[in-house]
Amino acid sequence: MAQDGDPVAVTLHTVAMRAGVSTATVSRVLEGSGPASEATRAKVTAAARELGYSSPARSRPVVVRHEAYGLVLADLTGPHASALLTGFGAAAADGGQGVRLVVARRRHDASEVLHALARRVDGLAVGANTVPDTVVHALSRELPVVLLARAQVAGCDVIRTANLANAELPTSHLFEHGRSHLVFVGDPDSSPDVAERYSGFRNAHIVAQVPLRRPPLRVPLVEGAGIEVADEILRRRVKVDGLVCGNDDLALAVIKRLQDNGVQLPEDLAVVGWDDVLAARYISPALTTVRQPIRAPGRLAAERLRDRIDDGQPASDPYVVPTQAIVRSSCGCPVLSPPPRP
Repeated sequence: MAQDGDPVAVTLHTVAMRAGVSTATVSRVLEGSGPASEATRAKVTAAARELGYSSPARSRPVVVRHEAYGLVLADLTGPHASALLTGFGAAAADGGQGVRLVVARRRHDASEVLHALARRVDGLAVGANTVPDTVVHALSRELPVVLLARAQVAGCDVIRTANLANAELPTSHLFEHGRSHLVFVGDPDSSPDVAERYSGFRNAHIVAQVPLRRPPLRVPLVEGAGIEVADEILRRRVKVDGLVCGNDDLALAVIKRLQDNGVQLPEDLAVVGWDDVLAARYISPALTTVRQPIRAPGRLAAERLRDRIDDGQPASDPYVVPTQAIVRSSCGCPVLSPPPRP
């Protein structure tokens, strides 16, 4: 029992009596652990402030480390996905981390799966065309999240390639070869990267004062879609003398399918791509493309997760991976002879 002159301890019960609510309500409001009306919150916080109440110190929660990062991709087909996964896995392994992989082909039903994944990993990298931004934002409240080839979402890091810097060059180069009926192959709505590549395609038309002949062929950036595009060209449903493909997977599939059906490339049709995968330099004609370090985004994503987890760093500005135009012969340029032996 307190003696005269001793300070009287202020408890949850004291605050509850002053505010005219239950102790459970006071606890919920002060800990932010449950629902309460704005009026109730105002009464409780005012009472706590007037009485000088402070919550008892709590022991710091034990941080459970899973020693694993999560990676969410739309699919695993093609060399681009393979290289990205390789870069991510290698960087994770360098830091002693494992990788848990989820393929989210349908954006609308992946939320529950990803929240379950978030409870088994220390950080998460999320690719384009997987889940909506609302799901990504919710995940970022649970653990560090890095986005790959996506638009900025609050609380997340972003790693993208420098598309705008070189996006006009493939189209402008085809104009220099006298091509005028160009078609962009890829869906600009599928990711910010493809949107910027298509923006460069359009801007090159404006600069050259060449009218856009038709809207883009909105297909996914996968081999099967390239075969379908080639079949449409073979059926003469698409009038075209040059294709600007959203990535090399599409371009290589188009070239192979057309050549198998007697089309002479680049005489009948010029084709350019984007990525500079290994096969691009060995196909005939060798593929003109835009080179991006396709392992780098995966590696950078894992390294960024490590920094955020180990050092408690907040999300930073987007990191942009540089690109470089690579001119070969699928655009119509002559085949370069190899240098003479010394």
